[in-house]
Amino acid sequence: MDPISQGVVGAAFAQTAARRTQLATMAWYGAFGGLAPDLDVLFQSPTDPLVFLEYHRQFTHSLVFIPAGAFLVFLVLRAIASRLALLQGLTAFQGYLACLMGYATHGLLDACTSYGTQLFWPFSDARIAWDSMPIVDPLFTVPILVLVIAASRCKRRWLNWCACGWMLCFLTAGWWQHHRAMEAAEQVARNRGHEPTRLTAKPSIANLVLWKAIYEYDGHYYVDAVRVGTQRLWYPGARVAKLDLARDFPGLQPDSVQARDVERFRWFSDGYLTVEEDSPRIGDLRYSFLPNEVNPMWGIELNLNDQDEHVAWWASRRTDGRIRRQFVRMVLGLDGVSLDDDQATPP
Repeated sequence: MDPISQGVVGAAFAQTAARRTQLATMAWYGAFGGLAPDLDVLFQSPTDPLVFLEYHRQFTHSLVFIPAGAFLVFLVLRAIASRLALLQGLTAFQGYLACLMGYATHGLLDACTSYGTQLFWPFSDARIAWDSMPIVDPLFTVPILVLVIAASRCKRRWLNWCACGWMLCFLTAGWWQHHRAMEAAEQVARNRGHEPTRLTAKPSIANLVLWKAIYEYDGHYYVDAVRVGTQRLWYPGARVAKLDLARDFPGLQPDSVQARDVERFRWFSDGYLTVEEDSPRIGDLRYSFLPNEVNPMWGIELNLNDQDEHVAWWASRRTDGRIRRQFVRMVLGLDGVSLDDDQATPP
């Protein structure tokens, strides 16, 4: 998730082990512990853009690294504590415990998103993605932040427990909404007479009601949006061909650097890849601003004239007024096709 969410969740969890007079200090240690795993963004290569994808949410986010990662954070904070009053007043055990509790939340919270987190590194390189939370959601983060600050200033532990309660309720709601979105996506496939090879539903940005549904059928990906509020709504989307290197890039040598890079990107994106029409670009279907559109936010670009060089990375996150207005209308439940009656017909 975003850094602010990671910091406040780490702070809230660390506060559960604090005395009333230590709530603020424990929160700071927990917040830094919660933020620290994302320092893996520093692992980059000027010649290989996929190094970042391989190392982000890798060993720093794994379950086995939590004690060591927390200890490193504690050592840094302990070294500067004499200069910062907000870090003073804890024993070594209390400081490490707060860092440990904050650090432990990070990988698990990231695994709730759809990006993928290597929780079981080095035993497995599987990217765990429970698809139950958007990467950014102020409705989740802001109440926790307010309650953590209030608990620290007022020295009231019950405010911290309210923060943890809100966190638990929101995560539970995410799991339930994901279940409902999967059911809606399955119904969309049935409406078209399809039996998907695989199907997934991922939350759109900053909400738990509008979801991106992707399923694979007969060599194509079908991308739709489903809204799971009091009424289930369907926003029909697009169909695109699944990436086939032999068909889409017949000149790509199987043992070339770029062919291996495509496989690395396929692993990162869980195989949800497609090719832009008349372009050497391969996009990650999982992410687009409008959940029923095939308009990837990022991907790789091949150069078949120099296959021994690494692929190039591209990103496109621009939006315009039309896209923003359409997104808001979807979130509000306007213009969709109802899935709660027999009138939902395939486009």
